[in-house]
Amino acid sequence: MSESTFTFRVDEALKTEFSTAAKARDRSGAQLLRDFMREFVQQQQEAAAHDAHDAWFRRQVQTGLDSANAGNLIPAEEVESRFVVKRTATRGRLDPSE
Repeated sequence: MSESTFTFRVDEALKTEFSTAAKARDRSGAQLLRDFMREFVQQQQEAAAHDAHDAWFRRQVQTGLDSANAGNLIPAEEVESRFVVKRTATRGRLDPSE
């Protein structure tokens, strides 16, 4: 991995306090800044992944709502009767003695 220099301006008092705090933790200011940068990038990537999942989930919910509003519904009794069959088959595979 190649390295580059990152230069920015900061208030002298803040720089001094930051350097003192870094030294108290046996770290250089540069080490801490690199750590902070890595953590920030990771947080942003995680937030982007969360946002993508959230958008996908909202689309799925909207699709379901649109389908229901269009009348594409299955009565609860029909759903239950289908799943009675599925549960019975699953239990049979889990416990062949049934």
